[in-house]
Amino acid sequence: MERGVKPGPKPKGKVKIKWSANFAYAIGLLATDGCLSPNGRHIILTSVDKEQLENYLKCLNIEVKLGKKTNGHGQTASVIQFSDVLFFDFLQSIGITKAKSLTMGKIAIPEIFFIDFLRGCFDGDGHTYSYWDPRWKSSFMFYVGFTSASKDFIEWIREEIKNRIGIVGHIATAKKINTYYQIKYAKYEGIKLVREMYKNKKCICLTRKKLKINESLGTMGVPRLS
Repeated sequence: MERGVKPGPKPKGKVKIKWSANFAYAIGLLATDGCLSPNGRHIILTSVDKEQLENYLKCLNIEVKLGKKTNGHGQTASVIQFSDVLFFDFLQSIGITKAKSLTMGKIAIPEIFFIDFLRGCFDGDGHTYSYWDPRWKSSFMFYVGFTSASKDFIEWIREEIKNRIGIVGHIATAKKINTYYQIKYAKYEGIKLVREMYKNKKCICLTRKKLKINESLGTMGVPRLS
């Protein structure tokens, strides 16, 4: 540094970077539904679900005014966008890249918070569905799954779930405009997975997804999530 030249102020982060169950959940939402801007500063999350955005702000413990935009399906969605270079760099350091949908693989999540991260991913791009199978009498089908354009990310999620919960699921490939990948867990594997994701009765989550799961569990005659 040249003599007489004072250093500039260090950048201040909007987000406190400290791992917790809620922080890991927010990272899961960003990994699936969020994006990092090309300018290296802005973190963006867009959703038509207001509760999802409220959960995200609560988990990061920040206040940001919601904006509006039209998504790719012609729906009016709300968007949270803020500038935080330190948080942006942190996200890249753990594996969430600018072109994450194509390049994302393993995310560096502390083991103790992986399930919270997974629940965030589920509330982002996860899904569950159920139906009566007409081929067999009284056969009710139940599936839980995750979707991503990154095969490496889906394969990593599958391996982590297998190591922690002991279920294997299966990966399917589909294509609309671009190719994407889904990992699915059927019936009893799906039940085991949701019980693990919602083990903490007070965990933060999307109400509508938990209610949908409980409706399916009730139809199957098994205990619902607390």
